[in-house]
Amino acid sequence: MKNLNECKLWFEGREDLFRDLVRMYLGVGLFVKGLYLMSHRNELDQLLGQLDNASFAQAAAAHYVIPVHIVGGLLLAIGLLTRLAALLQIPILLGAVFYVHLPQMALIDSRQSLEFSALVLFLLVLMVAYGAGRFSVDHLIWKKDHSHAPAHSTA
Repeated sequence: MKNLNECKLWFEGREDLFRDLVRMYLGVGLFVKGLYLMSHRNELDQLLGQLDNASFAQAAAAHYVIPVHIVGGLLLAIGLLTRLAALLQIPILLGAVFYVHLPQMALIDSRQSLEFSALVLFLLVLMVAYGAGRFSVDHLIWKKDHSHAPAHSTA
């Protein structure tokens, strides 16, 4: 029981560590997904070809989805412009969830893609809401230096 309490105390003081780990993992995953989509354009075109406006969707994928996944994923991984990088990913994941995967929900393979895309979308919304954690470039740039603040007197 003592070890469990020690672990709990250690975790309680490090909530932002978990936020940072999720942010880094999500960023690396989106970066790799962008590289994958760039090198497998035929699969992406085939997937997007099922949509009503296939030519627009394919152009959007080439000019928005791939660069935003690559650059935004890298920014998320290092924690630079975290909220903006996450925000720019959200339309992509909304499209993936509602226009690509949800219409194919009856198929078991597509269901797993739907659930994964929905999870990534949820995590991106959390990144926009809460921003980067302590172990990020954003924190290094924007942290407030309280060491020079005058001492508060209670007199």
